[in-house]
Amino acid sequence: MKDKLQISIFVNVLLFLALTVNLKILHAQELNCAVSVNDRQISGSSTEYVSELAPAIERYLNENRWTDDRYEDYERIRCNIQILLTDVDGNSNFTAEAVITANRPIYNTNRQSTLMVISDSAWRFNYSRNKNLIFDDLQFDDLTSFLDFYAYIILGYDYDSFSDLGGSSHFNSALSIFEIAQNTGAQGWGRSIGAQRNRFGLINDLTNPSYRDLRSAYYRYHRLGLDQFTQQEELARNEIVEALDLIRENKRVTSNNYLYDLFFGTKYMEIVAALMDASPSVRTAAYNIISDADPANTSEYRKLLE
Repeated sequence: MKDKLQISIFVNVLLFLALTVNLKILHAQELNCAVSVNDRQISGSSTEYVSELAPAIERYLNENRWTDDRYEDYERIRCNIQILLTDVDGNSNFTAEAVITANRPIYNTNRQSTLMVISDSAWRFNYSRNKNLIFDDLQFDDLTSFLDFYAYIILGYDYDSFSDLGGSSHFNSALSIFEIAQNTGAQGWGRSIGAQRNRFGLINDLTNPSYRDLRSAYYRYHRLGLDQFTQQEELARNEIVEALDLIRENKRVTSNNYLYDLFFGTKYMEIVAALMDASPSVRTAAYNIISDADPANTSEYRKLLE
């Protein structure tokens, strides 16, 4: 009888520990990232194992704990990484291009707003068969440091959209990863002068106080604008226009256009859709602002004047 009681207690303890671990995992995951790998340019029998890469990256991104914040499953950030493998040598060193996309929900709707779309064409990493991806943000690894960098970029953009400058700590984490990586001389991690559209240009501007108004406008556009549409439509549109004007003014006093181009390249169609049913005066004001701030998409913005 005593043995049965001890066994019962032992089993209950194991069940409790299992439930505790499962709950911890459930609340520890911030990202819900889908990864695809295109290996057509390097396909061959010697690289068949590369089919393991996409699921390995997904597990790494989605099962790692990136913040101390508590997340429910439905709150996880939807993101996507499309990887094109362009070359490989005999030592399993791959050259790749990647497109990183992240979305966030719009309150009280079933819609998602695209937060960012970033292309990175300078990625070189080693990936051998059955390689384990291990998180260590204090040590450089050509595969995981790239993933860590963009995981924090995704988090930074997401947090900026929910609170004013809320992503600062995550952008600083990405900067720390960059600084460790650039000291290795690895491809894609160098410092460049001028308006470079690369990792350095991205994180240098995101952490530069000169671009604080752009980041504040990002919050205003999403949280005070898009999220208010179902409750206060007119006020939401006014907030969007104010956010766009803040971006235009910030662009006038800064030298690099990379962050602005990322914003408008992702948002220009969404902006038009959000403002299409506004009053003529609001649409005209919005057109004057955004055609000045983003002349590349003026043809799309002219729809606001029709």
